Amino acid sequence: MAEQALCRILSLDGGGAKGFYTLGVLREIEGMIGCPLCERFDLVFGTSTGAIIAALIALGHRVDEIHALYKEHVPRIMQRKKPREKSRALAELANEIFGDKKFDAVKTGVGIVATKWVIERPMIFKGSSAQAHGRIGTFSPGFGCTIGDAVQASCSAYPFFERKTVTTGTGDTVELVDGGYCANNPTLYAIADAFVAMKVPPANLRVVSVGVGVYPQPKPPLWSKMRWYRYLPGVSLLQKTLEINTQSMEQLREILFKQIATIRINDIFEKPEMATDLFEHDLNKLNILRQRGSESFASREPQLRKFLL
Repeated sequence: MAEQALCRILSLDGGGAKGFYTLGVLREIEGMIGCPLCERFDLVFGTSTGAIIAALIALGHRVDEIHALYKEHVPRIMQRKKPREKSRALAELANEIFGDKKFDAVKTGVGIVATKWVIERPMIFKGSSAQAHGRIGTFSPGFGCTIGDAVQASCSAYPFFERKTVTTGTGDTVELVDGGYCANNPTLYAIADAFVAMKVPPANLRVVSVGVGVYPQPKPPLWSKMRWYRYLPGVSLLQKTLEINTQSMEQLREILFKQIATIRINDIFEKPEMATDLFEHDLNKLNILRQRGSESFASREPQLRKFLL
C-alpha cells in the first residue's frame, strides 16, 4: 500500500434476516461508486449475516446478486423449526454458493468473525498475511478452511443453530458458534488489522460501518401463544445479547478511535409495524427492511461521497 494511500474499510454487523437492511444500504453505495464493492474497499469484515455478505463481496459479487440469494434462501432457512434443520439448510446453501473456494480466492482483504466455543475467544478468518498480528511465517489464508465453512461458523447462532466444527489446514478441529457472541459489530477488529497489522496511519483510514437497524420486538400472534411462550424468551435474549454487544463495540470505537473517520449506518425504527427479529421470514417485511436501508443511505450520501469518490 502506498504510503499516502487511503485504506477504506467496510464493516457489516450480524443480525440474521435483518441483513436485508444492510443490502439496502450497500445497493445504494454500489450504485454511487459505479463498480463492485470489492474494487473500492480494501478490507471487508462481517459477522453472521454480515459474514455471508462480506464473503460474497470479497469474491466479487454484486449486491443485486446477493439480494437475489437472500430473497430465495433466507425465508426458507428461517422457517425451519429445529436447530439441526436450520444448520443443515445453511450448510447446503454454503456449499451451493461457495463450493470448495478458499480464502486465497478473495479479491480484497476480508475478515469473517466466529467464536471458539470451548475457549470463548474470537476466531477471525482472513485472506492475507498482511492482516496477521503475529505468526506470519505460518499464516494460512482462512486457517486453510473453506469460505463456506467459515461463513457457516460465523452464522451458527447457538442454540437456534447447531455449533459448527471446522478442520484447519493443519488438521486441528475447532468447534465454533456465531461471531456475534464476541463481535456482532466487527468494526474494531477491522480497524485493528488496518492500523496495527497493516500500519495504515489513522488519518488515512475511512470506515463505513453498516448495521441491520434497530426495531421493536415482535409480539406473538394470538393463535400461537403457547408455542411462542416457549420460543420467544430465548429469541429475545439472543437478540438483546447481540444488540448489547453491537452498541458496546461501537462505544469502544468512539472512545479508542475517535480520530479515525467513520460513518456508522444503523438507524432506529420505532413504529409497531416495523417489529421484527433476526428470524424474520415474511418476505414482504424483509423487503421493507431493504427499503429502510436505502433511505438510511440517502441521509448519509454526501458524507459517503467524500469517503468513496
